[in-house]
Amino acid sequence: MLIVKTKAAILYKLNSPLIIDEVEIPSLKRGQVLVRILYSGVCRAQYNEIIGLKGPDRYLPHLLGHEGSGIVKEIGPGVSKVKKGDYVVLSWIKGNGLDALPKQYHRGKEIINAGAVTTFSHYSVVSENRVTKISKKMPADKAAVIGCAMATGGGIVNNTLNVKKNSSIAIFGVGGIGASAILAAKLRRCSKIIAIDIHQKKLAFAKKLGASHGILVNGKNIFSQIQKVAPGGVDYAIDASGAKVAMETAFEAINYTGTLVIAGNLAKDEKICLHPFELIKGKQIRGTWGGETVPQRDFPKYIHAYCSGQLPLDKLITHYFKLEDINHAFDLLRNGGAGRIIIEMTENKMRGNSNPILI
Repeated sequence: MLIVKTKAAILYKLNSPLIIDEVEIPSLKRGQVLVRILYSGVCRAQYNEIIGLKGPDRYLPHLLGHEGSGIVKEIGPGVSKVKKGDYVVLSWIKGNGLDALPKQYHRGKEIINAGAVTTFSHYSVVSENRVTKISKKMPADKAAVIGCAMATGGGIVNNTLNVKKNSSIAIFGVGGIGASAILAAKLRRCSKIIAIDIHQKKLAFAKKLGASHGILVNGKNIFSQIQKVAPGGVDYAIDASGAKVAMETAFEAINYTGTLVIAGNLAKDEKICLHPFELIKGKQIRGTWGGETVPQRDFPKYIHAYCSGQLPLDKLITHYFKLEDINHAFDLLRNGGAGRIIIEMTENKMRGNSNPILI
């Protein structure tokens, strides 16, 4: 293997900054692909992992990152889905291809764990079923957000809910997933797209993405404000905030034929409280696994929509950082000052020319 080391962001300790250092790249095993990472998105789920929201982490130290774009540099035994030189989207969502075993990098004598896909590094060994070949017409920075943000947010709208034209939808939390859901709802011609967030800047961001209404969480009764926009309740609601009160309010906000999809993550052992009679009356509540996305089916659709001017993924991206500054990126994410943040691994010419919205 010509490439033997890569710079990477390593999580050594919960609630601590990531360590940027070189790690040794393992030899490729069956079903594994070596990818040169071009861009990686920064997802709140990764921040939740850093702060230990899901409880103790028995895999420390390990690498992170689960959406990105890149170029295949080498393939391992049994790989037939991609070849060297292919341009790909990386995603935590399983597609077709081999499901390879997790791998281990080394930092000197230390073992650095990694799952089926990681993207916070210049090079990454990933499982074949976590890469999807895409058209080189797609700018690499916009391609990166397809792997999780658009896959999940867009997938909820298109697959999980199959949102109807002229319907109403409330989206709680305007992070990467919520913002992507707004773009998808706009594309499906929802008549009322209500964004709810604790940050006024996020609501202004939502309006630029296509939200028809914005509601600031500031102590006032959110349910009554939604009722003013959609008397009787909305047809659909999505919780992308990961907040208990938001999930409960979202369920309250749907009408009696409505459906709530929960995409946000509560802290370990935290629960929500719902009145079961609301379910008897007809309300529905669902979870989602990546928007029920099938990468080989759905990623080309998003790319076609972007390239044809129907899906302005440019608007999702608000900030770019280098890998060395990834901890600053997480600080910005935590403070609510960004849409989708992109980590730019190298100077390259595959970034789109359009300017991102800055918030």
